[in-house]
Amino acid sequence: MAMSVSLLRPVLCQALVRQVRSPLVSITRVSAPCLWPNTTCFPAACSRFYATKKAKAKAKGQAAKVNINSALVEDIISLDEVKEDMTAVLNALKEDFTRNLSIRTSPGALDHIVVTTQDGKFPLNQLGQISMKSPQLIMVNMSSFPEATAAATRALRESSMNLNPEVDGTIIRVPVPKVTREHRENLTKLAKQFSNKAKDSLRRVRTNAITQVKKAKDGHSEDTVRLVEKQIQQMADNITVDIDKQLAAKTKELLG
Repeated sequence: MAMSVSLLRPVLCQALVRQVRSPLVSITRVSAPCLWPNTTCFPAACSRFYATKKAKAKAKGQAAKVNINSALVEDIISLDEVKEDMTAVLNALKEDFTRNLSIRTSPGALDHIVVTTQDGKFPLNQLGQISMKSPQLIMVNMSSFPEATAAATRALRESSMNLNPEVDGTIIRVPVPKVTREHRENLTKLAKQFSNKAKDSLRRVRTNAITQVKKAKDGHSEDTVRLVEKQIQQMADNITVDIDKQLAAKTKELLG
C-alpha cells in the first residue's frame, strides 16, 4: 500500500499543476499542504477576475451613454430646444463672469454695468461717454443723459468691481482700485456663487424637460421614455462639467 501511494503521488501532483497553470491566470508558487505533507502546489491567483470586473465596469459605463435621434422623439419632447436652454445657462454664466469678475479696471470693463433708470435698464456705455483720464482714473461723462447721473453712480458703487465713484456735476470720476489679495479672493467667492446659480438654473431646465416627457409618455414604450430621460440627464451632466471648467479657469485667472 505504501508503495502504491509513493507511485501515485508524482502523477497526482503533475495533474494538479497542469490543471491550475494557465497563460490567462497569474500564479504564485507557495509551499502548503496539498493532499500529502511536504508537497508543493500552485494555487491560482485572482488577478484575472479583477481585470474582468474592471472590463465589465468599463463596458457598463459606455453602455449607459445614449444618443437619441431627436427627430424620432419630437412628439415627446424637442431635445434640440432642451439643449438650447441648457446651453443658454452656460452662456449666461460666461457673461456674468465677463461683466462682473474683472480684475483689470479699464474703460471697457465698465461698458456692461447695467444702470436702472425710470425708463428701464441700460448699459452704462449707452448713457455716458467713458474714457481713461489716467492709469489711475476713469471718467464717465453723463452730459447726454444728466438725469441718469445718480443712477449710474449707484450702479458703479454697487458693482462687484470695488469701485468708489465721485460725482462732479454730470462727470463721474472713478478711481481705479488697487487689486489686493482680499479683492481677488472675494471675486472667487462671487464666481462660486455665479456657478451655483447656473447649476440651479440647469436643474430647473432638466426637471421641466423630464416632467414634460412623463406627461407625453402615453403611446410610447417605457424603454423609449426611459431612454429620453437618460438623454436629458446626460445633456445636463455635460453642461455641469462645462460649468465646473469655467469656474476652475476663472478662479485660476482671479487668483493669479
